[in-house]
Amino acid sequence: MKRVIAIADRAASVSLKLLVALNILFFLSFLAVLLFAAGRAHAEVPTCTGADMLSALQKSSPATYSKIEAEAAATLNGKGLLWKLEKPGEQPSYLFGTMHMTDTRVTTLPASAQKAFDAAGTLIIETTDVLDKQKMMTAMLKEPDLMMFTDSTTLSSLLSPDEAKAMNAALDARGIPPATVAKMKPWMLSAMMALPACELARQSGGAPVLDVKLAESAKAAGKPVEGLETAESQLRAMASLPLAFHMKGLVDTLKLGDKVNDINETMIVLYQRGDTGMFWPLFRTAMPDEQNDPSGYAAFEETMITSRNKVMADHAGPILAKGNAFMAVGALHLPGPEGLVEDFRKAGYTVTAVN
Repeated sequence: MKRVIAIADRAASVSLKLLVALNILFFLSFLAVLLFAAGRAHAEVPTCTGADMLSALQKSSPATYSKIEAEAAATLNGKGLLWKLEKPGEQPSYLFGTMHMTDTRVTTLPASAQKAFDAAGTLIIETTDVLDKQKMMTAMLKEPDLMMFTDSTTLSSLLSPDEAKAMNAALDARGIPPATVAKMKPWMLSAMMALPACELARQSGGAPVLDVKLAESAKAAGKPVEGLETAESQLRAMASLPLAFHMKGLVDTLKLGDKVNDINETMIVLYQRGDTGMFWPLFRTAMPDEQNDPSGYAAFEETMITSRNKVMADHAGPILAKGNAFMAVGALHLPGPEGLVEDFRKAGYTVTAVN
């Protein structure tokens, strides 16, 4: 429990929620890596570290662990990564939750998901932009103000001297020259800081995140790959939130230091178990500091999760109507009353969890 309390003392629950969301919901970390990886020498990939916070909590505070489990159990559609979508007159399709990471525990599909993926005639992912790095970079640079400060502003100018020092130290630990990100918007840098050094190095070296690996496999098998949104739309949504909210998220994420490894390890363990409904209860209960602009997080959740769920469901409709599709999107898009599982039920599908 001391380990969990130490993290609570050093970071805000809002920034922890953002960190979890960045690695499960968005390609922002992937986009951020692209901005500096092209000219970076491929260094040796550092060893991944990190402890499972949930396992430690189960041993040190069974009552707290039981509370988290109970809240997770009450989360609608909070258990399971693979869901079967059925509607009369259509061949069944499948919905699968991903993490945008390269860890082999993530990129190795469960047997049931692998079977559904292999049998599918079409793959649907969040955005096909990530399949052509040059094309994506060209498109993104058409709107540079989404990613960069285009005036005299720099990240350091928005930080205190101590915060700027912490940022530079975190960048150095990841082999990123501070000068290369001086004009980067805070949400882009937060995406990189949310990654353990080992994950950042793997992505920089060209290892594909799960969604990209699936798309590459589908293309190699001659299957069409469809996208639901664009990289620009993700960035526009992120950029629509207040700068102060993003700066606080960046500062608090920097305060995590090496604890980011523990959080990511915990996320992967929960992901392997398919416990999508346990992410928020764990971090809300273990890090109960709610003095951090709850309205800001509510806006984040509405803009980056709920609204995008509706867009994804709408755009997926005509593709799913053709039948036999495998739809792979960030796992946090699935659970809850406003999640994709419920959205597809409202659209007339019978949606069933597949073990």
